[in-house]
Amino acid sequence: MLLSIKVELIPNNKQISAFKKASGIARHAYNWANAIFKDTLQLRSTDKSIKLPSSIDLHKRLVAEVKTVNPWYYQTNKNVPQKAIKDLRTAWDRFFKKLAQQPRFKKKGKFDSFYLESGSKTKPKIKSDGKRIKLPSIGWVRLTEELPVKATHNCVISRTADKWFIAIKYEVEKPIVEADRPSIGVDIGIKELAVCSNGKVFKNPKAYRRMSKRLKHLQRRLSKKKLCSNNRKKAVSRLAKLHAHIANIRKDAIHKLTTYLAKNHSIIKIEDLSIKAFLRNHRLAGAIADCGMHDFKRQLEYKTEKFSSKLILVERMFPSSQICSNCGNHRHKMPLKERIFICPECGHTEDRDLNASKNIERWFEGIYIPIRSDQTVSSTGIACGVDKPFNRQIKATLKQEVNTKTNYVQLCLDLGSFG
Repeated sequence: MLLSIKVELIPNNKQISAFKKASGIARHAYNWANAIFKDTLQLRSTDKSIKLPSSIDLHKRLVAEVKTVNPWYYQTNKNVPQKAIKDLRTAWDRFFKKLAQQPRFKKKGKFDSFYLESGSKTKPKIKSDGKRIKLPSIGWVRLTEELPVKATHNCVISRTADKWFIAIKYEVEKPIVEADRPSIGVDIGIKELAVCSNGKVFKNPKAYRRMSKRLKHLQRRLSKKKLCSNNRKKAVSRLAKLHAHIANIRKDAIHKLTTYLAKNHSIIKIEDLSIKAFLRNHRLAGAIADCGMHDFKRQLEYKTEKFSSKLILVERMFPSSQICSNCGNHRHKMPLKERIFICPECGHTEDRDLNASKNIERWFEGIYIPIRSDQTVSSTGIACGVDKPFNRQIKATLKQEVNTKTNYVQLCLDLGSFG
């Protein structure tokens, strides 16, 4: 199994200058190739015989047209501009397949990174002695922690808030886990990061919300600094460090949660949520984004493979919050302000999220969900004199065509797994 690891570097001033120079060359090559590609697309709109350039074609033009004019391209490893052009071509391919947006031009100081390669997969030449790593055309750079391998074929150097990191891939064997592990259902929320069907609750750190006042203060100070001044650069650095601190708090909480789920459970069931739709709600968008729901799903996908677990996505329309986990009764809709589930049939009272997580665990493909008690069963429509229940009513008003006893028996038979 192939995994990646990202470790912080401790470079000296000379090495930092080399990192910035390589990042600038990668950015220049990427933007140059992007401009060439856009010009070709514009010419192709009138003449379909013109072919789109491949990454090899773009690199040949770079060597002939750009490197001869700009000798500073030769001050760094040759793989730096070559990989930048390849990444640009891959980004356009993803755009044509409608998997991503159109590639934009890169800006200095944002997402600075570059690629290095030395040797081959069989004979890697990027070596590490535990405390340092030897990078091509840069030399030995200190590490904050030891890498899991002594040598690698390639790596990516990136910057986050004035800190430089190295990312490598390495082969790892799947860890040995217990054969008899239980299944679990997980309900992701805003108030709590996750509520599991076994009763375990993971708190939401809400890092962005806790740091919002400090963020506003730093952003206000940044807005008052003069452009291109040293004070502005310092303010940008302080703000970037705080953003990185918030992101690290969020990542730490999600990593601990996903590792616990994948390592200790054989089957993990979560809701297939539409995060883009949630973010359209501007009242909750900030809180939802602070939870890191997309990263939670992404981490579970590879960690379940690592620990030989199975991830099941429950369909979005499954009303996990509206079904009683005790008797299986499907009550009327619950607004978000109601945090306690009260079953109008059996009187079962439970936390809303815990009740939902238990229903998620019992979900299976092709499950039958009975009609809510506030919906009509007869094809003739709503019975005379009976209206839809108000939000204040705990128990939904029944129609004249519905038999209460028959409805209860059907719920027990069709949702027997909920008992």
